[in-house]
Amino acid sequence: MSAPAGHHEGMAAIDPPFRADHVGSLLRTPAIHAARAEFRAGRLAPEGLRELEDREIAAMIPRLAATGIRSITDGEFRREWFHLDFLQQLGGITTEGTIASTSDSGETVHQTPPRITVTGKLTHERPIQVADLEFIEPLAPPGCLPKVTIPSPTMAHFRGGRAGIDIRSYPDLDVFFDDLARVYREEIAALHAAGCRYLQLDDTNLAYLCDPGMRQGAVDRGDDPDELPRTYAALINAALEGRPDDLTVAVHLCRGNFRSTYFASGGYEPVAEVLFSDLDVDAYFLEYDDERSGDFAPLRFVPQHKTVVLGLVTSKFPTLEPADVVKARIDDAARHVPLERLCLSPQCGFSSTVQGNVMTEDEQWAKLRHVVAIAADVWR
Repeated sequence: MSAPAGHHEGMAAIDPPFRADHVGSLLRTPAIHAARAEFRAGRLAPEGLRELEDREIAAMIPRLAATGIRSITDGEFRREWFHLDFLQQLGGITTEGTIASTSDSGETVHQTPPRITVTGKLTHERPIQVADLEFIEPLAPPGCLPKVTIPSPTMAHFRGGRAGIDIRSYPDLDVFFDDLARVYREEIAALHAAGCRYLQLDDTNLAYLCDPGMRQGAVDRGDDPDELPRTYAALINAALEGRPDDLTVAVHLCRGNFRSTYFASGGYEPVAEVLFSDLDVDAYFLEYDDERSGDFAPLRFVPQHKTVVLGLVTSKFPTLEPADVVKARIDDAARHVPLERLCLSPQCGFSSTVQGNVMTEDEQWAKLRHVVAIAADVWR
C-alpha cells in the first residue's frame, strides 16, 4: 500500500495527532444518565434517547474546544461501553458472561466487562459510526478536527480466544480473521467517504499481553502470548489495507479504565517490537500515567515516521500532576523518540463506560486544560 498519512516531514506528521490531544471519551452529563435510565426502563424510545444525546453533544463540543483541545469527539455519549456498542452491531457477534481481571476491580467496583463471543459469520450490516460522525462534523469549530474512535478488531478475539468463536461458523481461524478484517475495511471506507480523516482504534489487548496474569490466561485459552501480538498486528494491518493517504490512524493502548480502576499491569517490552515496527498505523496513544506502564525504553522501537502521544496525565483521578514532573517525563521519553514526534494527552478517556471515572465535569475540563498548557510550554 502507499505510505500511511504519518509519513510527512516535519510538523505535518503532528497534525493530527495534535501536541495536546485526548483519547476521546468524556464524562456523561446528568441529562445523559437520566435519559439512559428512562431508556432502560422502557419509558424512552430510541429516537427520544438519540435526540437527547444530540442536544448534549452539541452543548458539550464548545466546552471541549474551549479547553484548547483540537480533536473533537462526541465524547462517546451514545455508548454504554467503548467497544461493545460498536461490536454488537456487526453481524455474528454477541456478548455473554464477563471476563476475568488481574486487578482487584471485581471487588472494588463489582463489575468486569462482558465477554464477546462470535456465534455466526461476521458481516458488516450497515455503517456503524457514520451517522455519529456526520452529526459532529458541522459542530467542530474552525481549527479543530473530528476524531472517530472505534474498538480495535482484536477486541473480537482476545477475551474469548478459540473457545469464543463458533466452530461451525469458523472451523478455520484464518477465515475468521479474514472476515473480521473485511468488515472493518468496509466500516473504515464508509467513514472516510463521510469525511473521516482522523481515526483511532482502541486496543486494550496489546497492553493486556504485557501482564503476566493476562498472558497466562491466553495460554489457558490455547493461545501463544508471544505469537498473539504478531497475529493482531497482521489483523489490524489487514483491516487498514488500502486506506487513503489522507486518513491518519492512531491506536490507543490501555490497561483498563472502568470507573477509575484498572485490569492489567506491565511495561510495553513484551509487545514493543511488533507494536511499533509491524503495526501499520501513524500514531500511538500510550498509557503512561503510573508505574504500571513501565518505563520508556520500549519506545526505542518506534520508527522515524511515527508519532507517540504520551498519556502522562491521568484521567482516573482529579488531582493535577505537577507540570514540572510531566515535563521531566516528556524529556525522559525524548531520549528514545525525538521531541518533535511526541505529543501529550491523558492516559485514557474519562468515561470508557457510561459510568465514568471518579471526578466531576469541571475536574475533567481542568485536566484537559492542564494538558494543553503543558504542551504549549514544551512545544513552543
